[in-house]
Amino acid sequence: MSQNDSLFERAQRVIPGGVNSPVRAFRAVGGTPRFIARGEGAYMVDADGKRYIDYIGSWGPMILGHGHPAVIEAVQRAVTEGLSFGAPTEREIELAEEILQLVPSCEQVRLVSSGTEATMSAIRLARGATGRNTFIKFEGCYHGHTDALLVKAGSGLATFGHPTSAGVPEATAQHTLVLEYNNVEALEEAFALYGPELACVIVEPIAGNMNFVRASVPFMTRLRELCTASGALLVLDEVMTGFRVGLRSAQGHYADLIPGFKPDISVFGKVIGGGMPLAAFGASRDIMKHLAPLGGVYQAGTLSGNPVATACGLATLREIRKPGFFEALSARTRRLVEGLSAVAREQGVPFSADSQGGMFGFFLLPELPQNYTEVMRTDKERFNRFFHAMLDAGVYLAPALYEAGFVSAAHTDADIDATLAAARTALR
Repeated sequence: MSQNDSLFERAQRVIPGGVNSPVRAFRAVGGTPRFIARGEGAYMVDADGKRYIDYIGSWGPMILGHGHPAVIEAVQRAVTEGLSFGAPTEREIELAEEILQLVPSCEQVRLVSSGTEATMSAIRLARGATGRNTFIKFEGCYHGHTDALLVKAGSGLATFGHPTSAGVPEATAQHTLVLEYNNVEALEEAFALYGPELACVIVEPIAGNMNFVRASVPFMTRLRELCTASGALLVLDEVMTGFRVGLRSAQGHYADLIPGFKPDISVFGKVIGGGMPLAAFGASRDIMKHLAPLGGVYQAGTLSGNPVATACGLATLREIRKPGFFEALSARTRRLVEGLSAVAREQGVPFSADSQGGMFGFFLLPELPQNYTEVMRTDKERFNRFFHAMLDAGVYLAPALYEAGFVSAAHTDADIDATLAAARTALR
């Protein structure tokens, strides 16, 4: 029995499913999850000592790779000063200032500890600021495991959602309207029916939890127009895309394509913590004034703005701001997806891929899907075989066909070449 097998058997006795987050269990792909012992640059090493080229990057935060010297130094220094105080620190201000310099749509931010906490708080803030209850989300977009967000689409173009998790009452989802991603017609119908009741629309500008599906420019343009006209707030969930797809995040990319585009509320996570538990949500002063202690929208967290997490996030943001960082990262990621596409063509395998900055996705489909229904047409069994063949070859991709992938600054041309060589054999 391998160390991974032994650890998984042991874990299942004390942890539900043997994991502390479901996708880690390999249920979607089968087999035994790898228990990671350490990270080294672009690599992870498992309990058996096998090294993998890491394209998960802790689901996005490790944009610099594992163990970046500047980040390690900042964290070690912070640890010696104190792990947690439950009181303000100067570094919280520094991190907030760093974020705001890069996100013109926000004038203030509130730091929290997780993406789920940030999206939950952003929706509560939108409801408090507008005095409305109903909000829209899109099928295939994941915004954390808050009750009201664990819902699936109803049967019509614009129907209220139904809980997708045990323990979530029907009543909890009664104000959640679920629409198809990239469907302008459904969007217009929903606003026509419920516009005056809508507090907000929450959307991933590039969905990362149905693999990699970007919002079309017509869809995002119309979404902004309808929110403005109805008084609903546009909440951009950039937990995954924030500072990962570009220095100005996904909203900067869409601002280049849509004149005047900006969200009302932005949610960030992953990269701003550099691998530590940290997230944030931000907006204009006029919206943020509704938050306690200034206003009536309550939100609090004992570990919010944790001094070690802020040190890690601050060091990471300062590194990615260096000249040429994103140009190099984007080029490396494009080289990977273009190479995978070429290999698939050689092998006659239906394949499509896309990327933005250091985030990418691929599908065993001839064309890129535009919504969750299209994503579900992917050949699941073929993906599972591909995943395990790549894993055996030392390439660690997401263990589910619904998850995006991530490239770091630590990945080299040699790593990309090794990945493409493994893919050529795996696809064959």
